[in-house]
Amino acid sequence: MTSFETLAYIVDDRLARITLNRPERLNAINRAMPGEIQAAVAEANRDARVHVIVLRGAGRAFCAGYDLDWGTRVESQAQDQAGGVWDPVQDLRVMGANVKAYMSLWESPKPVVAGIHGYCVGGGTDLVLCADQIIATDDVRFGYPPSRVWGTPTTALWAYRVGLERAKRLLLTGDAIDGKSAAAIGLVGKSVPAAQLDAEVDGLGRRMALLPINQLVMLKLLVNQTFENMGLRTTQIIGTMFDGAARHTPEGIAWRDAAMRDGFRAAVRQRDAPFGDYGEEKKNPVTSDE
Repeated sequence: MTSFETLAYIVDDRLARITLNRPERLNAINRAMPGEIQAAVAEANRDARVHVIVLRGAGRAFCAGYDLDWGTRVESQAQDQAGGVWDPVQDLRVMGANVKAYMSLWESPKPVVAGIHGYCVGGGTDLVLCADQIIATDDVRFGYPPSRVWGTPTTALWAYRVGLERAKRLLLTGDAIDGKSAAAIGLVGKSVPAAQLDAEVDGLGRRMALLPINQLVMLKLLVNQTFENMGLRTTQIIGTMFDGAARHTPEGIAWRDAAMRDGFRAAVRQRDAPFGDYGEEKKNPVTSDE
């Protein structure tokens, strides 16, 4: 069995459990995590014992998005090495590799059930929206704050999940919503009290796992083709290109410079303060990455 730096992976009867395991960073995405997710999904699909994959996050959050402390420095160094210019094709290649890794959940022949809690924001939403079923805690904070500056969704599944009006409402503000609201609009399948999340996710995973693998594979493929035929892959190319462009607008570069100068937590606070959400919420003053 493969060992991972950023994940925990175990097989439990018919379930393969993939757990994001950087709890000290709220499971923020670093360079290694996308490839390890892809490798873990491949391992689960090779294992004849496994019928269903369960995706969770260790600690206080599912995933606080990309690790900005690492990401801003890496991007700044790459641009300096390129003489201060931005190569959109190189950016597409790098971010496209992350999209491919997250889409391994979508493309996995075996279904994926995700349970989210704490924060699921920014790049964490790019990841989890590729799962087949999402169960959230009532108090999860779900949203895409980089839409305010420095990003666009790369897996671009928002409109496919919730439709035109609601996707625009959430992305044109970057607003956070809780699990109950996310379930009400179909962004997630169900919302439960935090104490019930483990049992709810396991119960659904084990219920699916009663089916033969071949049935699970055919049924998932049948449903996914609807969205493939609607142009999902083209939308993702545009989303990934726009994400790179958003990080290199005058405002995007200024925000990155502020994050490097003042610290990413200060930059995130300044961005989100007018909206009063995410790390600015008085009841939950944890500063998230994105």
